[in-house]
Amino acid sequence: MSEQQGEMIAGKNPVLEALRSGREINKLWIAEGVKKTGINEVLDLARERGVLVQFVPKKKVDQLSDANHQGIVASVAAYKYAELEDLFNAAKEKNEDPFFIILDELEDPHNLGSIMRTADAIGVHGIIIPKRRAVGLTAVVAKASTGAIEHVPVVRVTNLAQTVDELKDRGVWIAGTDAKGSVDYRKMDATLPLAVIIGSEGRGMSRLLRDKCDFLYHLPMIGHVTSLNASVAAALLMYEVYRKRQEKNE
Repeated sequence: MSEQQGEMIAGKNPVLEALRSGREINKLWIAEGVKKTGINEVLDLARERGVLVQFVPKKKVDQLSDANHQGIVASVAAYKYAELEDLFNAAKEKNEDPFFIILDELEDPHNLGSIMRTADAIGVHGIIIPKRRAVGLTAVVAKASTGAIEHVPVVRVTNLAQTVDELKDRGVWIAGTDAKGSVDYRKMDATLPLAVIIGSEGRGMSRLLRDKCDFLYHLPMIGHVTSLNASVAAALLMYEVYRKRQEKNE
């Protein structure tokens, strides 16, 4: 596993999920005046884990993080990236066909956080992102994910096209979105081992990856805009896979 430099995470839910997941936490700062009743679980878990907790003036917490910290900031060990094998293992442990999300140069940390939140909600086995020209696992992503970052494995690869080829060699079918010459996403066969590619904001999916797709789907729209926000499109596709897999298992 590779990892980034240490981070500050802010807010009650992100800190709580970090504590629950067993993440290595160096220190916890809580603003004086924060109601103890609202953070009892945070304090109990910190005590159990032997995490140093310091009550400080709110000004100090403001200096540690410019995010909406709710009076709670933690210094944590670096976010760890998973390996591709970890994603296959996650599917195997649940006795499920693999379902991965591939993000093609997504740049907005809020979009990544939102996608992670939905991915956790519906049981995606992992997310694959490129190392270059894309957002990684940062404190902003952690905040936007409301703690999902602790539960959804993320693989960061040098070459997405090569990774797609490897997935195909291992029996995973590749689906992407394309407005032209594609099928309504509600007709997708979601019961296959599947990886869904979500294009970047503005540019969409690269031609190279589009050419590697086994299936191309579009999201029907009757309004004036021509595309959806990346995290909204991703959520619709993820829930369609979830819905069809649930139907199959009933």
